[in-house]
Amino acid sequence: MNLEKTIRSLQLRGFQVQHFATGAEAAAYLCEQVCDTEVGIGGCMTAQQLNLYEKLSEKNQVFWHWIVRGPETIEKANHTPVYITGANAISEDGEILNIDGNGNRLAAQVYGKKRVFVIAGTNKICPDFDSALSRARNVAAVKNCSRFDNQVPCKLDGKCHDCRSADRICSALLVLWAPMKGMTTEVILIDGEVGF
Repeated sequence: MNLEKTIRSLQLRGFQVQHFATGAEAAAYLCEQVCDTEVGIGGCMTAQQLNLYEKLSEKNQVFWHWIVRGPETIEKANHTPVYITGANAISEDGEILNIDGNGNRLAAQVYGKKRVFVIAGTNKICPDFDSALSRARNVAAVKNCSRFDNQVPCKLDGKCHDCRSADRICSALLVLWAPMKGMTTEVILIDGEVGF
């Protein structure tokens, strides 16, 4: 994993990048940057590990369907000016990949926001697009499936089969090659194994 190359590539693509040694430092930075606004959070293990809902709720109105369940919360999260999500993989060439089942995380990253924060451990960095895609499908999506009571073949052998199961949670892939026009997208990189 070449962290310096990844940061440089992301910046050349127009992403803002911050790099932190710990999750606590990253969370403190986000709390400084996001204040007195409405914030949406997508399904994100990294956000959960950093306790971002609790921390950001001190000075913001935060909508996260992992905390307050239901489609109303997802809808509200998708209409906030600030959105926080993770990444399933990031290539050293600066491509950010995410797979989703419902599409709410993907939609919020590409439309209607003033600011998007993508938080990710350096464990998400891959040498190139193909390895990033493989990681998104065979590591992140498989681990994500394990959280649910669903019938999908990847739970049996730990690899994506591009199955036709009604229970699949990987319906769409989003690749960010650059920030969307009119939106600021900032990548927060955290050293080590954070999220999956």
